[in-house]
Amino acid sequence: MLVLALYRRLPRWFRKWLLGIMSATLQRRLIQVLVVRTPAGRLADRKVLGRVGDRVRVSHAGKSVLARICTDTSPAKARAHNLAAVLATLDDAGIDYFCVPGPDIRSVVAVSDTRRGRTVELLQSVLGARGFCVWPAPAGARRTTRTRRSAPAVRTLTVFEPLTDRVGGWILGRQFQCTVEFWTEADGWLVAPRAGPLGRIPQQDPCTTAPGNRFSRFVIEGADAHYRTRAAFALPRADHVSFPIDVVYTWVDGSDPLWQLRKNAALGYEAGTELNALAANDARYANREELRYSMRSVTYFAPWVRHIYLVTDDQLPPWLDVSHPKITWIRHRDIFPDANVLPTFNSHAIEAYLHRIPGLAEHFLYFNDDMFLGCPVVPHTFFHANGVAKFFASPAEIEPGVASLQDPPVTAAGKNNRRHLIDRFGRTITQKMRHVPYPLRRSVIAEIEQGLAMQVHDTGAHRFRHPGDLSIPSSLAHYWAFLTARAVPGSIRYVYADLGHAYTPLHMHRMLRRRTVQVFCLNDTDSGDLLADRGDPTTRLVERFLKRYFPFPAPFEHPDHETRQRQRRGATALAQQALQEVRDRTASTPRQANEPVFTSTRGAEHE
Repeated sequence: MLVLALYRRLPRWFRKWLLGIMSATLQRRLIQVLVVRTPAGRLADRKVLGRVGDRVRVSHAGKSVLARICTDTSPAKARAHNLAAVLATLDDAGIDYFCVPGPDIRSVVAVSDTRRGRTVELLQSVLGARGFCVWPAPAGARRTTRTRRSAPAVRTLTVFEPLTDRVGGWILGRQFQCTVEFWTEADGWLVAPRAGPLGRIPQQDPCTTAPGNRFSRFVIEGADAHYRTRAAFALPRADHVSFPIDVVYTWVDGSDPLWQLRKNAALGYEAGTELNALAANDARYANREELRYSMRSVTYFAPWVRHIYLVTDDQLPPWLDVSHPKITWIRHRDIFPDANVLPTFNSHAIEAYLHRIPGLAEHFLYFNDDMFLGCPVVPHTFFHANGVAKFFASPAEIEPGVASLQDPPVTAAGKNNRRHLIDRFGRTITQKMRHVPYPLRRSVIAEIEQGLAMQVHDTGAHRFRHPGDLSIPSSLAHYWAFLTARAVPGSIRYVYADLGHAYTPLHMHRMLRRRTVQVFCLNDTDSGDLLADRGDPTTRLVERFLKRYFPFPAPFEHPDHETRQRQRRGATALAQQALQEVRDRTASTPRQANEPVFTSTRGAEHE
């Protein structure tokens, strides 16, 4: 720890320079000293604190609290749990209340100031006995006729039950609290104990009910709970994002033997065709279960997502339950207009046809499996309420000139995008996009396919990344939407970490400690020998980092013992098994209207 403290005192530029002149061996040793031997790095060696349901003492928000160990929760569930506990307690006691839109991901419940004493006593006695933290927030001391100050009155209550995983790596607590506010009556108005646009309503404003997403967009999509409120809060505000938003992933398991046979056969077919060195390197297809944790991050931090689509080359991850109603599995042949170009190993080609996914919402987020949400986000992080998308430009610039074989594939595609934007709109572009989830409009990509039909077809026909490719969802679609008034620049808290860089473990250590970054990326473009061995400190740290950051399984994951059994079969064999199960089920019983579909009949026709 002394070495870590001394290292942090060095100027940042000097640290980067120091790492840059070190050999790979010295880099590994420094990483081991700086990160792997810290408490965060030793997470995998921590002992389990107790059984599920036990309460363990942890430090949270500067206080020592008892947290309940659980294995099946999420931030949205924790928020809903705290709100439900408060409302049930008030209902049982016959105390009137109304829900108020919160300023962030917290729940807010308003109670008359005349019931303050009873409410404080009730919540502290009833919920305190159940392990909840009930923390009063004073309104400040008030002067009396005497020189002494009176005891400050309670203005709000912070109510939450601390929850944690089995090793105490993450505390779900105050951030997802239910705030109880005591509103006063003054001159015919009900006044909140805080300033703001939602802090005053007429006293005679009628009571009504409204769905949970009126009070916060950080609610689980499809939840139909309604809550008591006042008419002033029943209608959505103008800045409320009310349209559905889906998520699309593309994924490949490069370790699958059957997939490797398909790739090697395609490389043989392309013999004599020159490819850039990065067009088909193994790092592009490496699988370290990033998809599993990325999909957990969506479940944790974007519960408002309507549906998740997974696009693969006839592969399935062993841990994913594709029968879950929130998951739809899409094969390449389900979206490619010409199945004769398959199999493809070109991400640009696959991305060019994402808009053809059956049932996909007009507004969707496209994730690579190395992109992760790092803290709670809401829909207007990515879209405006009027449907306009946001895009996140990078400081990195697109090099001048025309695309060539010597360009990295992403650079060549950026140059091609620029050429077509100049031809169509008379505008040039200079910036790449940040490697974050891409907010997209389905209609924009369809318009690009129609307007650049030959170029999109050629991109789809390239089985490996090619100098003539377009990069549509990651760049072209954003600029196209911007120039047609359907997207605007946005900002996001973001960290990009290249797994081949020795400085990356320090980024990861910082993210674990703070948990404030909205999006982070663990990208492996060409990590080389530094990550070649699973025993390497950096590789172990990546696994430990993801397990600690996302400790609770998503509802669409198979249990661990089933996952271990399925891993032996391989991703392609699992997909074939899933397809056979669908055929058997379809042959035995007609498909019901509400039955989840995870592959289209069109795809089955091309088997």
